Amino acid sequence: MTASNSTSNATIDTFRDQILNAAKNNTQISIEGGGTKSWYGNPNGFAKLDTRAYSGILEYQPEELVITARAGTPLKEIEAALKEKNQTLAFEPPHFGEQATFGGAIAAGLAGPGRISVGNFRDFVLGARILDGKGQDLSFGGQVMKNVAGYDVSRLLPGSMGTLSLLLEASVKVLPKPAATATLRCQISQEKALRILNEWAGQPLPLSASCWIGNPTGDGKLSIRLAGAAAAVKAALPLMSSLVMASEVDPQTAEAFWNELREHQLSAFSKLSGDQTLYRLALPAACGKIDIPNAADELVMEWHGQQRWIKAPGDEATFSAIKNIASSHGGHATRFKQGANLDPAFQRFTLLTEQAHSKALEIVQERLRSAFDPAGVFATKRLP
Repeated sequence: MTASNSTSNATIDTFRDQILNAAKNNTQISIEGGGTKSWYGNPNGFAKLDTRAYSGILEYQPEELVITARAGTPLKEIEAALKEKNQTLAFEPPHFGEQATFGGAIAAGLAGPGRISVGNFRDFVLGARILDGKGQDLSFGGQVMKNVAGYDVSRLLPGSMGTLSLLLEASVKVLPKPAATATLRCQISQEKALRILNEWAGQPLPLSASCWIGNPTGDGKLSIRLAGAAAAVKAALPLMSSLVMASEVDPQTAEAFWNELREHQLSAFSKLSGDQTLYRLALPAACGKIDIPNAADELVMEWHGQQRWIKAPGDEATFSAIKNIASSHGGHATRFKQGANLDPAFQRFTLLTEQAHSKALEIVQERLRSAFDPAGVFATKRLP
């Protein structure tokens, strides 16, 4: 439910006071919505700024495929509004809990199975309204002001983990739901799955998502989602199923599987021992099979192999080895989720300086942070 303008202005004033007080006292603020992703990124014990007081859908134009909402708006509220008009957030942001908020989804910048076919979260952000570290109320993108620094600030916010500014509102592009969907499933080796998926990705097929789960040294279960025009899906089904001896999954089972994959509710994600870490590897499309030392015997590959989830020991030596392997293939690794016995102070990300192709970005990152947060109010190090 949308709050009144007077209440909304008072809430923003409260946020501004908290920011200015932190700047005056040389302290930091950790921005949080529903807290469903509080475990993601580097931990901190700084005072929380809770965005849920600033909630509500401000404008939804189904005919223009745009929705604008406040950061504290429950993500499920936005998705329910879109569902009524047969539209969706096509990149499928994970919730990881009932209390997930719109702003939290943007701050985390995570995308689900559909990311490989439609793009990432930042590709859909059209505009944003923020409070910077000086308490200034700024808007970027769309029909509003252009950033004089030359940066598309609204698209810098996804994945920034609340370390750049306080997001107040955002406008994002939405898409119509596909007219038809279907899921195929088969048993296949990792190598063959990678080869066939990359071949199909270069063809005019309605390939929407893919997931391979199995033992890296043996066969696994490949699930393929088709989505698009009914005629295109119908034509592709016999062709693709015959090439890999796949069978079609009933719609209800398929929908449950893709939702559980998005929300990390499959056993491959949930069964994490105290000394293990769930590592996320982001790799280029051409990357083939890779071997991770001491990895668990269950690997999850999404996005045609460009995103891989591996459970392995959580010690520093293992993370260093995984980072080196990913970097040698042109990718990077993240300690996505740690077991309960591991040191929470462990760095969760591959640093920009650890990759030759991203070292120069550290200077850009520091300039942005200095411009928007000169007092370091948002410098929680949740994102290095």
